[in-house]
Amino acid sequence: MEVMTDKQYDGILQMIGMILEGCKDLDEAKKKIDELREGKKEKAE
Repeated sequence: MEVMTDKQYDGILQMIGMILEGCKDLDEAKKKIDELREGKKEKAE
């Protein structure tokens, strides 16, 4: 099991904040996060 440090956790929350900053609503935020997750999956393969 991997343990996340406080610094990593803070970094993730900062990234989420940046994503949400430009969104008009929840659906747009979900779409942006899904797009980022899909991009990460494609790079891993």
